[in-house]
Amino acid sequence: MNLDKILSIAGKPGLFQLVTQTRAGFVAESMLDGKRITVSFKNNVSVLSEIAIYTLEEEVPLRAVFQKIKDKENGGKTSVGHKEEKIKLEEYFFDVLPDYDEDKVYASDIKKVIQWYNLLHDKGITDFSEPEKDAVEAKEEE
Repeated sequence: MNLDKILSIAGKPGLFQLVTQTRAGFVAESMLDGKRITVSFKNNVSVLSEIAIYTLEEEVPLRAVFQKIKDKENGGKTSVGHKEEKIKLEEYFFDVLPDYDEDKVYASDIKKVIQWYNLLHDKGITDFSEPEKDAVEAKEEE
């Protein structure tokens, strides 16, 4: 599974997997407890593949940050928990992404990234590479 179907819903803990679309929104399944909820289009929803982290030069896609964490941890879970003190979280994130913008990336953002990475790892989602181009696009290039 790729990050295109993984969602963060404001006001709801953890991550959700997109199940299906409805007329008024969509159905999502919690990756924490497996419960399904109906989400309207009024909710603030973010798709993980669309999230990026600010650095001093550019915005780095979340998938690339997850890949750097995976490389740092040799494919395992993070060595710090998301409930650690602010300074420990910042030190860890500096090791992962040395040029992250400290004015725009808050400790709460770092907590989310660490928590999301560990949740995805627990669910066996550890392929954070760029998605393959569609077969149609590949044929057009030939």
